[in-house]
Parts: sequence; C-alpha cells; structure tokens
Amino acid sequence: MPNTVRFQRVFRAPAERVFRAFIDPDAMNKWLPPHGFTGRVHEMDARVGGSYRMSFTNLGNGQSHSFGGTFLELVPGERLSHTDTFDDPNLPGQMVTTVTFKPVLVGTEVNIEQAGIPDMIPPEACCLGWQESLQLLALLVEPDITG
Repeated sequence: MPNTVRFQRVFRAPAERVFRAFIDPDAMNKWLPPHGFTGRVHEMDARVGGSYRMSFTNLGNGQSHSFGGTFLELVPGERLSHTDTFDDPNLPGQMVTTVTFKPVLVGTEVNIEQAGIPDMIPPEACCLGWQESLQLLALLVEPDITG
C-alpha cells in the first residue's frame, strides 16, 4: 500500500523566495537531491498543466533515476502541487506532492505532503531524503544577499 509522508519546517526567508526554489531549475538542482546525489532538471514548465522532468545521480556509483510530473496547482508564494512518476517500472504508481507556504513572524512556514510513495521506497528512507533536502534548501534560501 503506498505511503504518505509529511514535513513542516520554518525558513528564515520570505515565502516568495522559498516558493521560487521549488520551481527554478537551477535552485532545484542545488537543494532537492539528497546527500550523495547530484540533480539535473531536464524540463520545467512551471504552470498549471505544465510538466517537469528531473533525475538524481548517485555520485558514488553513477546510477541515475529519473522522474517527472505535471503541475496541478501553482499559487506563487502560497501553494504548489504536482504529480511525480518514476521512469523505473519497479517504482510504479503516481505520487502527489503538495507544498504550502505561510508567512510567519520569522520567515515562512512550509508544509509538505507527499502521497502515493511506491511500496519499494521505505517511508523512513523517504523521510531521511527529505530531511537532507530541506537542510540544503535552508542553506539556499536563508542568506539575505543584497547587491
């Protein structure tokens, strides 16, 4: 039975900047791959009905896995939702990832839900990967660089 994971994190950054990190290909390459992986966005059409494709490559052994999906919702600085499907037939089904962005006193509260995770992916591994990615996201969005 497919699993669902949920995360909540507060970033010291405005909602617009954090949101942009979820749809900018260069930003996604920098923060989304968990530790030990590189990322490459092959396609990005960030609009409702638009699609994206990305791959993660294990730096240690060179193995890659690709995935992509379609944007279901995009409300800048507030909410986004998209499907995710792996190219690997051993990881069947379609996941849905929903992210909300809420301005709070110290920055932005982000809530993430990823539903429909294939049975072959242990939910604990998915949680660990997201935790690593969110650490990298904080390093990207929290610096306030002017000029």
